Amino acid sequence: MAKEQLTRCPWLDLSKQDYVNYHDKEWGVPVHDDQKMFEYLTLESAQAGLSWYTVLKKRDNYRKLFDNFDVNKVARYNEDKIQALLSNPGIIRNQLKIRAAVNNAQRFIEVQREFGSFCQYMWAFVDHKPIVNHLKTLEDYPATTDISDQISKDLKKRGFKFVGSTIIYAHMQACGMVNDHSADCFRKNELNSN
Repeated sequence: MAKEQLTRCPWLDLSKQDYVNYHDKEWGVPVHDDQKMFEYLTLESAQAGLSWYTVLKKRDNYRKLFDNFDVNKVARYNEDKIQALLSNPGIIRNQLKIRAAVNNAQRFIEVQREFGSFCQYMWAFVDHKPIVNHLKTLEDYPATTDISDQISKDLKKRGFKFVGSTIIYAHMQACGMVNDHSADCFRKNELNSN
């Protein structure tokens, strides 16, 4: 079947090829790599109040400016580096979000030390296997769940910033902790069979 004929999730804007590629290749694929997990957490936090597509278009700039999301490097960013980031139009220039990224890198390392890896910590909330939801329409997609509420609360207790339940649920979707591809989306079964 040609890609153009495939059925995809109802939230996807098919006119944006980079968005389609993200949906087809990344969204909902289980992530068990801490660097990738930190990337998604940083980008999801930057998204707060914006569309994911706005952040997705800037992702390459984020990768370059945030040392390819090397958590140890980001955790050591000083005021000069923060000011340089704030002056760069290639990313979301929100001071609170940029400072949160540095803070979250420091907290991320603390979680790694406690649990062995950040992925180990996150995946424990879902018993180390993706939750498979059965969504049909756009209205079926939740903004938060009890689990995203729990994770958000725990992260905030650990000192993370910009980790509200809606951001965490989007993070869970992106990292494949939940399979929220719609029931008729071609990716639903592809991911379930892996």
